Amino acid sequence: MLKQIQADMKQALKAGEKQQLSTLRMLLAALQNESIEKRAELTDEDILTVIQREIKQRKNSIIEFKKGNRNDLIQESELEINILTDYLPQQLSDEELETLTKQIIAETNAGSVKELGQVMSKLMPLVKGKADGTRVQAVAKKLLER
Repeated sequence: MLKQIQADMKQALKAGEKQQLSTLRMLLAALQNESIEKRAELTDEDILTVIQREIKQRKNSIIEFKKGNRNDLIQESELEINILTDYLPQQLSDEELETLTKQIIAETNAGSVKELGQVMSKLMPLVKGKADGTRVQAVAKKLLER
C-alpha cells in the first residue's frame, strides 16, 4: 500500500496536480512519523489507521472552518478527504453494517444501550477501515434501543 501511495505521488508530480501531490506528501509524512513512533515498518492495517486519522482531522477542521466562514479552506479540506478516501477499502453499506451489528448483538446477548461497549469492542475489529466509528456506534445504539 505504501508503494502505491508513493507511485501515485510521483504520478501527481509528473501530471502537475498540486492538490493531490500536497495531500500525498502530507500522508507520507504522517506515515513516516507513525513508523518512527512505532520503530517498525508499517503494516497495511497501520497505514489504514493513519489514513482514517488524517480524514478525521480534516472533518474536524471543516467544522471549525464553517464556524469561521472559510469556504476556501472547507473546499480544500473536502478535496483532501476525497483523495485520502481513495486509499480506504470499499465502505460497508448501511444494510451490511446493520446486518453485522445485529449478528454481534445476538452473539453478545446485548439487550440494552448499557452493553454498547461490549458490542462495539467486538464489532470495531470487523469493520476497521470499512466504516467510520461514529457511524458504527450510531447504528449499534439505534439497534440496542429497540
